[in-house]
Amino acid sequence: MNAEEIRNIRITEETFWWFRGMRAILWPWLDHILIRFHAPRVAELGCGTGGFAAHFTKRYKHPVVAMDLEPAGLRHARELGLDELVCGDIQAVPLASESIDLLLSLDVIVHLERGKEDAALQEFCRVLKPGGVLLIRVAALDELHSRHSEHTWERQRFTKQRLRNALERAGFSIERIGYFNSLLMPVAWFKFRVWEPLTDAKPTSSLAPLPGWLNGTLSFPLRIEAICSKAGWTFPLGQSLICSATKSYGMDAGQPKYFRPRPEES
Repeated sequence: MNAEEIRNIRITEETFWWFRGMRAILWPWLDHILIRFHAPRVAELGCGTGGFAAHFTKRYKHPVVAMDLEPAGLRHARELGLDELVCGDIQAVPLASESIDLLLSLDVIVHLERGKEDAALQEFCRVLKPGGVLLIRVAALDELHSRHSEHTWERQRFTKQRLRNALERAGFSIERIGYFNSLLMPVAWFKFRVWEPLTDAKPTSSLAPLPGWLNGTLSFPLRIEAICSKAGWTFPLGQSLICSATKSYGMDAGQPKYFRPRPEES
């Protein structure tokens, strides 16, 4: 992601409708994941400004190892009070093998050229402990690639099946997968596929402070989706794709290929 967009995120991420709404959607996923761990070691790879990691730490009282390739983002992460900061590439993660219980990757692998996500996901699997969980969010559906996507150097978007296949190739077992940011999808499609070509819009950021009434209006659909997320529901299509996946145990260790926690272990 370019440095300009990092600055835009710093300015808007506390109040902008998209950031607030997507955080609300993710909390039920994390609530469900974290009940199986005692004092988990958590890392966010591609943490950007560190904003989500800071909210995670405040909510769950667990420190987060925050890794990013962009020094400007890491400087801001330190200002937010994050202590464990690592500068590194998601295709060569500078963390020890089997050292992490919960790994977060939010809108990161979409910045890799198509096909290079396999190396990153293999690294994610390497640093997770057996039975550890990856919570990943990616941009969804090529039809929704926009001028904002170009501005942020987004190189690919995923379908549910393509993300599933990539994760399973890397050694993960899918626990839950589904689309979100769905209710505004018709509006987004019209903007990206009709309005932007019609007006010959240039690549630009869509992150800017909005009037309160507009920010609230755009927040409302994501508040509904957060309620659905808490109920365990997903959507058949959407602008974002979220997945929780577990690192498989090795067959040679006498364990099943795919790990499913029993009720007493959750």
